[in-house]
Amino acid sequence: MDYSVGLAQSQRVIKQRNMLGIVVVVLAGLVVLLFLVGATRDREIVLQPIVRTPLTLSSSGVSRDYLEMVTRDTALMTLNRSPENLQYWMDSILAIATPESHGALKRDLMKIVNEQNGSTISQYFTLTAMKVDPEALTSEVSGTLHTVVGSKSVTAEPKTFRFNWAYRGLSLQLKGFGMVSKADKDGAAPGDAS
Repeated sequence: MDYSVGLAQSQRVIKQRNMLGIVVVVLAGLVVLLFLVGATRDREIVLQPIVRTPLTLSSSGVSRDYLEMVTRDTALMTLNRSPENLQYWMDSILAIATPESHGALKRDLMKIVNEQNGSTISQYFTLTAMKVDPEALTSEVSGTLHTVVGSKSVTAEPKTFRFNWAYRGLSLQLKGFGMVSKADKDGAAPGDAS
């Protein structure tokens, strides 16, 4: 009699163990499935409509409107500088740069900082046109680059600058920028810093 009671209890424990094992395997499979769905699904962030259209960032690519706005802000930040804001200017550019372009970009920016530090030379850029290519992650701004020495405007030359971008996940970062020359307009890549 004791043997049959012990056997029944053992079988009940084995059934419970087997059911628990099946539940664990099913839940583990469900977690893996949810992880795969979450990892492969495009992520989106909807930005508040503070501009003419609401913006959506997606991991599948950068939108034309977003690239245009970032290019406009970056162009104004990179092409407007004076001796008073050189450190902030350089830090701001490096803050949006890709890690792999950081060294070369900092080297080029340090040359400009060293040349302009302590001088009375300022420059500002008036934007007149912009072209963006979200597929190639490039953008070009055209306008007039003004150079001011002291309080006197020295030059006002029409210039075009190209910005090269990298887009990873939901992060758009600057790879490099430079003035576009005649050869660059025909297909060559521009230099790094202006």
